[in-house]
Parts: sequence; C-alpha cells; structure tokens
Amino acid sequence: MNLEKIGMLVEFANRRVVVAGGSRGIGRSIALGFAEAGAAVSICARGAATLEATGAELRAHGRTVHTGACDLADPAAITAYIADAAQALGGIDFLINNATGSGRSDDEASWEASLDVDLLAVVRASREALPHLLSSTETTGIGACIINIASGSGLNPSARTPAYGAAKAAVIHYTRTQAAMLAKHAIRANCVAPGSIEFPGGSWERRKTEDPTLYNSVLAACPTGRLGRPEEVAQVVMFLASPWAAWVTAQVISVNGGQGLKG
Repeated sequence: MNLEKIGMLVEFANRRVVVAGGSRGIGRSIALGFAEAGAAVSICARGAATLEATGAELRAHGRTVHTGACDLADPAAITAYIADAAQALGGIDFLINNATGSGRSDDEASWEASLDVDLLAVVRASREALPHLLSSTETTGIGACIINIASGSGLNPSARTPAYGAAKAAVIHYTRTQAAMLAKHAIRANCVAPGSIEFPGGSWERRKTEDPTLYNSVLAACPTGRLGRPEEVAQVVMFLASPWAAWVTAQVISVNGGQGLKG
C-alpha cells in the first residue's frame, strides 16, 4: 500500500494506535497507513500466521510495533490485549475497532458471532482503552479518538446478512452515543461504513469464483465499475484521526464508491 501522498500531509509521529482486528484486509491497511505516517502501532487477531506477517510489514517502517493474539469474542482476552498494547506503546491515542465475526446467516451461531465480535468487542475494547485515551488527552493536549468500522450493511436492510447488518447498525448507533458521552473529555468518536471491499484472500475475492452470480450482481451496483480497496478505507480513517478532523465527531462516513446509486 502506498500512502506516500497522504503521509506527506499528515504526520502521526509520537502517536500510538491500536487496531483491533488488524492483521488482514482493511485492518492491515489501516495499521500500515499509520506506521508509514510515523505512528507506533499495535494490532491483534486470532490467526497467528497473518498476525506475524503483518507485524513484520509494520516493523519494516522502523516504528514501535506490538502484536497480540486475541479472540475478540472473549472479554478477558480483550482486557489483557488492551493492557499489553498500552504498555508496549506507552499509551493509546487512537483506538480503531475493526473486527468482524462474519455472521452471514440468520441462525443462532451467526447472531452470536455478530453480537460478540462486531458489537460487544467494540464496547469492551473502548471501555478498556478509555483510561488511556483520557490520559492521552490530558498529557498531550491533543484530542484522542475512537474510530469504529461498521458497514454499509448497517445503514440499509441486509436480507443476505441479517445478523451482521443488525450488529453493524448497533455499532453505528453506539458510535454516536460514544461521541456524545466523550465530547466533554475532548475525545472524538466516528464511524466508517465501507461498501464491498476486495483484497487477496478476502471474502469478495473468494466469491468471484465460488459465487460469481452474487459477485457480479454486487459489481453491477458499483458505478465505478469495481469494488473498493482496503487502502481507500484506511485513508478515510487516517483523516478522521488527523488534526484536519479536529471538529468532526459522531459522524458516519460511507466509503463505497457510490455503491447502490447506479441507475
């Protein structure tokens, strides 16, 4: 990923970023973008192989890097991970909640995964990170922030993925509530709602061959003629964390190339 242009304009030196769910796809691009722009970064994930690989990519930028194996459906694991990340980085300035449980159906397992990972992991990680975010604001004089990654499925009816869509809708509502609660502490909270994002090893790349009918129907709904890229979401996240967005809070920004607007 090349964020050289935005990196020239926005510097995150001496800033400390935690990306919950940061080893692949959108999370990986967010972590790499911040590392390229000078930040110290911590990422967590369940998969050891991708966690190790992304950790190596981050260290190549010469920044402080922390990685932690963490099942974000497990409250105790979240508590331990956030504490370890804060210690390794020397604090937390930005928390990015990116994980998904990939609950794609309307069965009990999908609802459990979606609520535990897509929604409750956001609540739990934010709760654990809050003392560090408060300390950041107090000691640096620069507002800390939380950025939650939701989905376009949380903004519109999601007949194909009802549990996932409902959980992401709850994340959107909770983000705005966070913003209202934390504004007096100079902590901002915003939400990014990506459209369909394609990357190597991701679900849309698999569907291109496993379910071409679905893939092509989604592609046909994209006026740009393509699905999105993870780095395009990362750039918006970096803007929201930057001083340029100092008066932006409680917002939900869709990053979808106009998906669904094609006539």
